[in-house]
Amino acid sequence: MVLGMFSTEILSQDDYGKYRFIPAPDVWFNSEDGVRLGIRVLGEYEGSFKDGPHRLDAGIWLGTKIPENPVSYYLSFTEPIKSISDFGEEGSVQIISSIRTGFARHLIQLNKRWQNGFNELKYKEIAFSYSQEKMFDADYRPYPIQWSSSWKSLLGVNVQIHNESEESVFESNINFQQNVNPSSPSFSVLNMEAWDVFSLNEHFAFGVRVFGGFTSENTSNEYLYTASFAQPILWLGNGVSRANGTIPTNWLDNGFAHVSGSGNLRGYTDTKFSNLSIQGFNSIVAVNSEFEFPNPVSKALKEGMIGEFVFLKSYVFADAGTVFEDNPVLLDAGIGLQFSLNIPDFLGKPRGFALRYEVPFWISEPDAGDSNFKFRHLLGFGAVISL
Repeated sequence: MVLGMFSTEILSQDDYGKYRFIPAPDVWFNSEDGVRLGIRVLGEYEGSFKDGPHRLDAGIWLGTKIPENPVSYYLSFTEPIKSISDFGEEGSVQIISSIRTGFARHLIQLNKRWQNGFNELKYKEIAFSYSQEKMFDADYRPYPIQWSSSWKSLLGVNVQIHNESEESVFESNINFQQNVNPSSPSFSVLNMEAWDVFSLNEHFAFGVRVFGGFTSENTSNEYLYTASFAQPILWLGNGVSRANGTIPTNWLDNGFAHVSGSGNLRGYTDTKFSNLSIQGFNSIVAVNSEFEFPNPVSKALKEGMIGEFVFLKSYVFADAGTVFEDNPVLLDAGIGLQFSLNIPDFLGKPRGFALRYEVPFWISEPDAGDSNFKFRHLLGFGAVISL
């Protein structure tokens, strides 16, 4: 949560202006750290528009409850590679090191982007990575059984295609990871996702998302799936879900809170298919769909000055999927509202958040003694199909 910012200028570079550090105070909360106080720092050259050399994104924090490991940090450093870069088609090497909320990760990654001329809304990206990671403090995890504590060495590749026009927005992502650390079991993880949002007219739209996740035997628990929630490892990518207590644990226990990702079968957050207190499933295939219709608040926002960045979407939804292992196909349907703030970056990529309130009033496979039709509701963190 950024409270303010100022800049301090040092160094110089012929191609740009001066190099500057842009610090900003940062405050967050979780049960183990208490109020976590820190500072975030961006480093860049003036006039570089986030595409210059020596790009820095770093932060350091102190947990005011003074836990066993009270100091945490995050550091990302990106350096363009001139020999494989052009306007809008950067190639770069990125180094990330992080020790925070009981989890350590150190990564080196080679990135390459291609785009359609000057149109930053049509692009392809590929990234090759090698990382070392370990969960070293289970007290930060709301459900420790979903985590392993061994070091992992992951070779990874991620391919993304994005194509945006006035009629539709399409994106696909393929991510593969292989653990090669001899001190922990070998395993593979393959996640494939594609979504498309079609604008039917000025007021109505239809979105559909397809997800497939597959893991091998001996896969670490944090990479396994539930019907509804993102893989536990993905919870670390959002400050809201990164550590125990930011989302009240009882909200997760009773299925009221939903962390989006993976299968996203929204009607099953409080069923045996999404039980967070046991190990997950090795595979999942799911389809999510939303039909958007107008509401008066959304119309007022679109007509105002903030209508390009702030949205209130109303929709009906339906999900279908299976977690295999002789389990049935799971279906659900309901109605929802999504509030989102999105300020795209200089490459047109979304930057923001989404908060959903949804009522999945029907599910096909309720737990024993429960009803197919029932008032179920949830508060969702993150968009299901698109921001």
